[in-house]
Amino acid sequence: MTDQPPKEPPPIPGHVLDLVEQAQADTRAALDQLILEVEAAKNVPLSNSVMLPREEFIERMRAIRSTVDRLLGEAVEGLPDELRAARWMVREREAYIARTNEKARDVVAKAKTRSEELVSESYIVGEAVEEANTLVRNSEKEAERIRLEAEDVAERSLSEAETVLGELLRYVQESRAALHEPLPPADEVPISQ
Repeated sequence: MTDQPPKEPPPIPGHVLDLVEQAQADTRAALDQLILEVEAAKNVPLSNSVMLPREEFIERMRAIRSTVDRLLGEAVEGLPDELRAARWMVREREAYIARTNEKARDVVAKAKTRSEELVSESYIVGEAVEEANTLVRNSEKEAERIRLEAEDVAERSLSEAETVLGELLRYVQESRAALHEPLPPADEVPISQ
């Protein structure tokens, strides 16, 4: 990369400088003349105020303003197109920055509002999660209680069934044993002759 000297802005055209200098000189001369007239004006008796011809003074001030406006307008018109384009671009850039800053403020305000909503929602979600956890714990305790009660009922039912089956088994065993017992000899029946 080669070192290049920084570019200087293009020089202001000579006729523009002439117009600006002329406006400056004409304005200074007219204002100096007015100052001299005010200094030379007669005092109003018993006052520090001076007497001036009002209409003439106002007319001369308007003429100065008109001359300055005309010369400066000609100077601006005499500027190169590049300078006017640059001036327009600076104004557009400033307007763009102002619009962008306004949009940025809107985005920040919306983001702040949304973050407050999310924080609020997160508290609500946290409370809902806590409530859900409480409900789950209560449900688990209730389910455990119901399971234990069901086991107790099943245990009692099975115990009763075991008792009934035990009695039935004993009855069956006694009946089988009785079935296998030898019969007592039958009483002898007298034989008749």
